[in-house]
Amino acid sequence: MKLTETQLQRLCQITEAAGRAVMEVYAQDFVSWQKDDASPLTEADLRADAVIREGLERAFSGVYILSEESRSAGMNATETFFLVDPLDGTKEFLKKNGEFTVNIALVHQGVPVAGVVLAPALGQLFYAAQGLGAWMRDATGLTALQVGRWDRSRALRVIGSRSHGGDAMQSWLSRLPCDYAFLAAGSSLKFCRIAQGEADIYPRLAPTSQWDTAAAHCVLEVAGGAVVDLAGQRLRYGLERPVLNPEFVALGDPALLALLRPV
Repeated sequence: MKLTETQLQRLCQITEAAGRAVMEVYAQDFVSWQKDDASPLTEADLRADAVIREGLERAFSGVYILSEESRSAGMNATETFFLVDPLDGTKEFLKKNGEFTVNIALVHQGVPVAGVVLAPALGQLFYAAQGLGAWMRDATGLTALQVGRWDRSRALRVIGSRSHGGDAMQSWLSRLPCDYAFLAAGSSLKFCRIAQGEADIYPRLAPTSQWDTAAAHCVLEVAGGAVVDLAGQRLRYGLERPVLNPEFVALGDPALLALLRPV
């Protein structure tokens, strides 16, 4: 299944509407509470989820929606569905550092075939679909996204989380056979920075869920990059799969697969 340009732009509009709902909360004093898994939740998560669900049900009637905060009624197996994270980087949202995103992906046969990532506080919209290219839109206009290539004449730019990492990341970095520089970013923006050519590789050695990664995975892949598990296999998605992803590495230059080492 592939989207038309009109359908992709509609996904962007839905994401931007959710972003406005998020920013309405962001501009106020707000409270957060913990979900059963101890992750934080705010009114912004719930408002954005409602906006996205309404928009998708209207524009893409009958397509199953799996969101971090809700899901379509019933559990009919389907090979085509939406994966939604209405507010990725809630910890960054609470810190008010701007590095949080709204994410919508369309998955078909295990592959994210379209994805939209909005960083509403930064004014950056990333979107992509198979056959339609990968793009970033901000105050300066529209830019086609293309990953960078890496050679040993410069340090490898490793990007990682502001809120996760720890010993596993340090162990992984210690195994690199090259010099590296570490960059920090929040939420799914890490994938997007690689798609922009601003970073080279993102090892994720802490838990993530399918909805955390699918939209930005699509953006990076269409821009020429890859997202693979630690065995080098493409990260895949599905309603029949565990919600939690395996550990993975996102990279720009596919030649960087040669650097992967067991943790």
